[in-house]
Amino acid sequence: MQREQAGVAPRGPQEQYFSKLAEGHFQIQRCTACGAHQFFPRVLCMHCGAQDLAWTEPSGAGTVYSFSIVRRKPESGGDYNVALVDLQEGVRMMSRVDGVALDSLRIGMPVRARVLRGEGQPLVVFVPAEDA
Repeated sequence: MQREQAGVAPRGPQEQYFSKLAEGHFQIQRCTACGAHQFFPRVLCMHCGAQDLAWTEPSGAGTVYSFSIVRRKPESGGDYNVALVDLQEGVRMMSRVDGVALDSLRIGMPVRARVLRGEGQPLVVFVPAEDA
């Protein structure tokens, strides 16, 4: 947990998460009391309620739990996927899977996380594990 310095307001967990992403680092929280990982960042452990949370870099390995194809006209950017990915650490994230044809995307597909910077706010996307 981040300690407050005199005269400086502590940064919230969401701000810390996006700051780390801007530096190219994907990190999630791990509770030091119960050992559980969690995502999206919070001030308390969603499993046991403890306040002592540490930032840790996940393996990046995951599996597509579910996905949907969003249909758009080509002039609006074309179709894209929205995927729920289960990370090896036990958290589920919503993102997209890049580098795979939409008709080849499958539930159960192994994927690996990548930090994407340069398109506005940095974000975590996934690519097929064999392309990692």
